[in-house]
Amino acid sequence: MGIIVLKPTTPGMRGMTKLTKTEITKQKPEKSLTVPYCRRSGRNNQGIVTVRHQGGGHKRAYRIIDFKRDKDNIPAKVAAIEYDPNRSSNIALLYYVDGEKRYIIAPLHLKVGDMLMSGPEVEIKPGNALPLRNIPLGTQIHNIELYKGKGAQLVRSAGTAAQVVAKEGKYVQIKLPSTEIRFINPDCRATIGQIGNIDFKNVSIGKAGRKRHMGIRPTVRGVVMNAVDHPHGGGEGKSPIGGKPQTPWGAPAMGYKTRRRKSTSKMIVKRRK
Repeated sequence: MGIIVLKPTTPGMRGMTKLTKTEITKQKPEKSLTVPYCRRSGRNNQGIVTVRHQGGGHKRAYRIIDFKRDKDNIPAKVAAIEYDPNRSSNIALLYYVDGEKRYIIAPLHLKVGDMLMSGPEVEIKPGNALPLRNIPLGTQIHNIELYKGKGAQLVRSAGTAAQVVAKEGKYVQIKLPSTEIRFINPDCRATIGQIGNIDFKNVSIGKAGRKRHMGIRPTVRGVVMNAVDHPHGGGEGKSPIGGKPQTPWGAPAMGYKTRRRKSTSKMIVKRRK
């Protein structure tokens, strides 16, 4: 999937790029695999904004993705490659031989007509899912479970891939895209291959309106605010932050560790930094 540089027919089009979407083979989603997408605009169940700069955007339907891949030893044919507005990667529609339909994250080089399977003894090829204990060292993988049977939680965005680097004792060592190396239970499942749509990160948005279509609202820098509104604000003319970078509420904003799950730190072999 390549990138198109648009002609600067308007100021907003100057510098804008978009994906060619040559891999997309079906425009409308499978209706039985979609549910209404309730937009919360960054608010919690009490209506309080907990994530800023979210709201608006285009209407979407949520595509139900099979992150568990628990339909073992039943072949499935790739019926279509589709766009998904809820994620950076494309999705593939599978038709199982028993009549069931499911969506999965589309790996790189997956084509319509390919046959995929999941299970402990399946072939090592892109799109197949199997337990980590049965995946050879050095294999590129994605959609990795952290807990057996819970469904994939790691490596799900466009162009990413992890690697199986070692099998020691009762754990498998996985090198994540961030270069972090982590212990994972060998019974957890992963999908073979790298995720497709690798040019997604190279797209230039081009104009503010396109960002609003994505449901992202403007972000005002603290340094241009008044001192009453932000710790970085105030001063005559253009001024430095003065002190350490902070959030509007005074918490450190850069280099401050926010990790709370200390109980799982023992599963991290090598940190990303």
